[in-house]
Amino acid sequence: MAQINPSILSADFARLAEEAKAVEGADWLHVDVMDNHFVPNLTLGVPVVEALSKATDTPLDCHLMIEDADRWAPQYVEAGAGSVTFHVEAAAAPVRLAREIRAQGARASMALKPATPIEPYEDLLPELDMLLIMTVEPGFGGQAFLDIMLPKIRRTRELISKHGLELWLQVDGGVSASTIERCAEAGADVFVAGSAVYGTQDPADAVRALRARADAATAGATWACGH
Repeated sequence: MAQINPSILSADFARLAEEAKAVEGADWLHVDVMDNHFVPNLTLGVPVVEALSKATDTPLDCHLMIEDADRWAPQYVEAGAGSVTFHVEAAAAPVRLAREIRAQGARASMALKPATPIEPYEDLLPELDMLLIMTVEPGFGGQAFLDIMLPKIRRTRELISKHGLELWLQVDGGVSASTIERCAEAGADVFVAGSAVYGTQDPADAVRALRARADAATAGATWACGH
């Protein structure tokens, strides 16, 4: 079954606890951490993640768009994140970092910016629990989905299948009712959705509708046969 992770980047920051409760049927709550260095935007950090983890039963999926990920990522596990995603472009020792995140009890995930190819990191895949393919340039919500990322999603799914891995494949950026089916058909099974959830009258219903669309597309996808 597809997993839907609403992004609180699109929520009302003055009401984060309420906004988290509004999507309690979601699989994870996606938390975008930006440092105004790795990406040209500044959002939130460890204290807010710690507070959120106490305010919701939905596990937190922290996406770190920050420099020096090796130093900071473990702190987000300590703050209560159930999954921590670091950018390979910002990690000096990605294998060591993934192992440290796992050793602390969280799922380890690695993100790739649109221009970063997957192929050089094929040997790292067994060290990960999830791989994130960015389908927009990281840094801001509300961007249009980049269709040119679909072949990269397909190639990544092929590598996961080639190695027989139980590795989740997440997409983030421009995911909506009009794009989620293409992502699912290409091989994604975890979907970050911001405005497509929080920009609606009923965020919980939007989560259900997105999941249904993704599940339907997955059921007809060649990669999912026997998945």
